[in-house]
Amino acid sequence: MKEKIEVFDYANTIMKALGTGVLLTTKVNDHVNSMTIGWGMLGIVWQKPTFITFIRENRFTRHQLEANPEFTVNIPQGPFNKKIVGFCGTKSGRDVDKIKELQLTLESPEIISVPAIKELPLTLECRVMYTQKQDAGAITEENKKAFYPQDVESTFSGSNRDFHTAYYGEIVSAYIVR
Repeated sequence: MKEKIEVFDYANTIMKALGTGVLLTTKVNDHVNSMTIGWGMLGIVWQKPTFITFIRENRFTRHQLEANPEFTVNIPQGPFNKKIVGFCGTKSGRDVDKIKELQLTLESPEIISVPAIKELPLTLECRVMYTQKQDAGAITEENKKAFYPQDVESTFSGSNRDFHTAYYGEIVSAYIVR
């Protein structure tokens, strides 16, 4: 069962959860993949409720979003297994079926093609309405050093060498899976 919510009534919960990690879930064909994210923004763009996420160029999730520009944001409510966020933040969907490995429960979406994750029940269904690659020249040297060190291989799973693409997702549905 899904309890519809007004997304901005949960803005504080969503933004606090980003600090410790939430899941961003994608789906291409039958391949569902969840990735831990800690960067995101909630707001209004073009008079639409929006969640903006930032995905590094070399991530499997970026390839998924390019093939299907829809995603869900899955946020914990109350106690949950923190192993989920840890695992999804250190393993690549290229190599591991995270849903199967963690035995996550997929819940049918309301509007888009990407499912919710029952274990992180506060769900935002989003449809990409705009993307923008970061301009490396517009990032301060301090932030480049801290967040984009160039002395690591970009294929390394913990790598933070690659820059991001911002995905502006219109929130087309918001609910809590009960």
